[in-house]
This record gives sequence, C-alpha cells and structure tokens, in this order.
Amino acid sequence: MEEEKLLLTQRDRDRLKVLHEVRKGHLTQRQASAQLKLTDRWIRKLLLRMKERGDQAVVHGLRGRSSTRRIADKVEKRAVETRAARV
Repeated sequence: MEEEKLLLTQRDRDRLKVLHEVRKGHLTQRQASAQLKLTDRWIRKLLLRMKERGDQAVVHGLRGRSSTRRIADKVEKRAVETRAARV
C-alpha cells in the first residue's frame, strides 16, 4: 500500500502536536484548548476526527479543491483581453 504524503502548514503541525500530546495523556483537553485558542468542544471534535482519519484530521476538508465561486477560465481570459484592448 502506498503511503500518501501529508502537506501541513505550520499551524496544522502545531495543532497536530498538541492533539498528540492530549492523546498520550500529557495534556488535558482544556490545556490544549487554551494553547491552541480553541474551545474545549472543538478539541474533542478534532480528537474524534483523528480517531477516524488520523493526522489528516487537522487539514481543512476543502484544501486543494477549487472554489465553487471561481470564474471560469474562458470568462476570465475574455475579460483580460477586453481590458487589455481598452488600455
């Protein structure tokens, strides 16, 4: 089985480290929430996600996907051409 690489931001790495400390019992959920400036409830939710998805839990679910509000390439190209023609 091929292992998938997980690209994390510094913020994600910090969250992951603190959540691992909670799972090991070195920190309480309340201490983790204070450290990460999140609510106790959100810490519990992240811990449940970690149980289901592993380290991928700290990464936003829409990372890597294009926005649903994105302008189509064709329309963007036409707008740029129109704007360039005016100048």
